[in-house]
Amino acid sequence: MSNSSPITQFLLLPFTDTRELHLLHFWLFLGTYLAALLGNGLIITTIAWDQHLHTPMYFFILNLALLDLGSISTIVPKSMANSHWDTRAISYSGCATQIFSFAFFAAAEYCLLTVMSYDRYVAICKPLHYRTLLGSRACVHTAAAAWATEFLTALMHTANTFSLTLCKDNVLGQFFCEIPQILKLSCSHSYLREHALLVVTVLFDLCCFVFIVVSYVQILRAVLRIPSEQGWHKAFSTCLPHLAVVSLFLSTGMFAYLKPSSISSPSLDLVVSVLYSVVPPAVNPLIYSMRNQELKDALCKLISYCFVKQ
Repeated sequence: MSNSSPITQFLLLPFTDTRELHLLHFWLFLGTYLAALLGNGLIITTIAWDQHLHTPMYFFILNLALLDLGSISTIVPKSMANSHWDTRAISYSGCATQIFSFAFFAAAEYCLLTVMSYDRYVAICKPLHYRTLLGSRACVHTAAAAWATEFLTALMHTANTFSLTLCKDNVLGQFFCEIPQILKLSCSHSYLREHALLVVTVLFDLCCFVFIVVSYVQILRAVLRIPSEQGWHKAFSTCLPHLAVVSLFLSTGMFAYLKPSSISSPSLDLVVSVLYSVVPPAVNPLIYSMRNQELKDALCKLISYCFVKQ
């Protein structure tokens, strides 16, 4: 990626100018990061360890936990280091890596959440064909396609963004590097190429959103035809966690990028950016384990096994 500008580093937006509050930010982010590592790590370990959880639904949950770990590890450690060392700087290559990684993990997570809505649709609306439509090979191929597609998309976004000439200072209005903030620094007419790619990405995201909505409309229609209350409870207990994760992911992201400029302010933008970039990876494990008795039982077995082995 070539760039004719003399920029060698960027300055990120600080949470505060007060040293004491810098330390508070460090400890809050450290607690959130450790919670995300623990929660997602336990889900990955439990699903990999327990043979009873080797089903399509838990396979996708495991992939989601891996993406959450990657997403939060892209942003939080650098932000913590900057707060601890009282600096705002991030290198040019570090910024490019952060943009690529966050774009990849966020897009792959959205793609995977779309696939998971199809998994819930087949499980509830076509239970007799579940193993046929979502066998182990189909699940692996679907997950691999999601990872590979979004890897290439993130690579194109990053290459396009950093091929622009940057000439409007090096100060970013965000606590981590993201594509819109870099585009604001560009004075190159070739930014239309990146905007065209963004339009294609938005259209793809819109298609995923429509697919999720249609899936859940079909699921709701199927659930309303279930005669027993126990069947209702079982269906909702498997769908509500996924629906909660999708709602959290989309609502925070949409508010961050589509909120009116009239209510925009640096402090609000910081809070919103934390809500869509840091909070979901830490909260998702709690959402998926709260109403999932199978996962909680498997986790208890794993912990008991570890204590017995000691």
